[in-house]
Amino acid sequence: MTGTSSGEEPQCAGPSIRAAEGPAGGERGTQPPAARGVHAPSHEGLLPARGPDGRQVGVGPTGTGPFRADIVADRTPPSVWSRDFALFFVARALARLGDTMLPVALAAGLLQYGYGVGAVGLAMAASAASFAGLVIFGGVIADRFSTRRLMIGADLVRLVTQSVAAALFFTDHVVLWQICVIGAVNGVAGAVFQPGVASTVPRLATDVQGANGAIRIAESGAQLGGPALAGLLVAFSSAGGVFVAHAATFGLSALCLLLLRLPPAAPGSRTHGATFRADLAEGWREFRSRTWLWGVIVIWCVYMIAVWGPTVPLVATEVVQQHGPRAYGLINSALGAGTVVGGLVALRLRPRRMLRAGSFALFAFACFPASVGAGLGVGAISAGAVIAGAGMSVWGVMWATSVQTQVAPDVLNRIHAYDVAGSLAMMPVGQALAGPAAAALGADRVLLIGGVMSLVVAAALLSVPAIRELVRVDGPVPRIGAGAALAAPARKDGRRTG
Repeated sequence: MTGTSSGEEPQCAGPSIRAAEGPAGGERGTQPPAARGVHAPSHEGLLPARGPDGRQVGVGPTGTGPFRADIVADRTPPSVWSRDFALFFVARALARLGDTMLPVALAAGLLQYGYGVGAVGLAMAASAASFAGLVIFGGVIADRFSTRRLMIGADLVRLVTQSVAAALFFTDHVVLWQICVIGAVNGVAGAVFQPGVASTVPRLATDVQGANGAIRIAESGAQLGGPALAGLLVAFSSAGGVFVAHAATFGLSALCLLLLRLPPAAPGSRTHGATFRADLAEGWREFRSRTWLWGVIVIWCVYMIAVWGPTVPLVATEVVQQHGPRAYGLINSALGAGTVVGGLVALRLRPRRMLRAGSFALFAFACFPASVGAGLGVGAISAGAVIAGAGMSVWGVMWATSVQTQVAPDVLNRIHAYDVAGSLAMMPVGQALAGPAAAALGADRVLLIGGVMSLVVAAALLSVPAIRELVRVDGPVPRIGAGAALAAPARKDGRRTG
């Protein structure tokens, strides 16, 4: 999930352009021991052996039960670094750099032309709504076609749209509906781009958690500098300059994807239905079979409406109005610094129950909206942003790694698409309601409520047994042969059974 889900936010790279290129999300042709596992089939799917206590039998980083020769895990994660992972790393940093500059440009630019907080929320909601509404279909497309080409195309589309936005601001021809249309087109491009991201990580690295931690640090480093750079561009140039820079990040990201090579997928590692609709239905069956997965998404919808949705536009407008765009850039850089810290922690932290650890870390996010809502100074808000960023980053790594290692590669793009769609479905609602809620209650009170709801959401995650008890799996989940049965559904307690 994304924290964008800044949480998410929710990574970028695509499949190989080699002649032997396999479908996006496919397994490596030869997997290391840490990534392999063979489970005995049954009429219900692929069911692993379980001990007397009902838990899966295997050996993980901390030990999960009696040893089985067919389930092997390496206690020392291999290095994630390679030429292709470095390209992926740079591409994600560039994409995040541009994304963290955009709220500054929208807030400062629209306020300059006489629009209020409601307009900023609508502009952000236009992109989020089209993205959330179409990303599920993007997941099916990513499983049927080359994700690399799809992602390059999506980047080039956004290069054009952000260049058009820059031209509108430079020529003083800023009309809200035009900005919203540009945002909606960007959302469609993002819906095509995003699903293939999840399947790229396990194809590039066998240490999936380490790769996610490194990517989080790359994105966080960009977030550290992006808002500050945007503030400087607004102060010394204009909002149009920020849109030019944002467009450039898409161009450079597309170049990284063009140079990327992925190992070919194993023959028969992925099958899909005869029709688009069949693939869509299969993705839904896989999604709903995992209680821990849809349980998080349901709770996250509340988070998007009550916390993240209103926090993004209200923090932007409150800080810009009270302290100026430079202060807003500084505060967002502090949030980025916190996510760097959280990424470093996530590189080292190897909890047996990843979602439990991530949920505890998520309590820290309450510091960000609450500090702004309480009317604290820039220094105090920045400190709250550091703490919030660290907690959100740890949650993001734990969540992304859980999805990528608990779901079979041939359906991972579709599962990730349902994950993203569910996570972000309510964000445009929260953003669109930010203005009316601020007008009725006051922006400060809405942000204080958001801080309280952050605590409620984290507690809700911990209250669901299927979420807090999910045991980590190291390495991607395999499927046996072409046309193998679907990955086994979750048990009633939410644990993966295959």
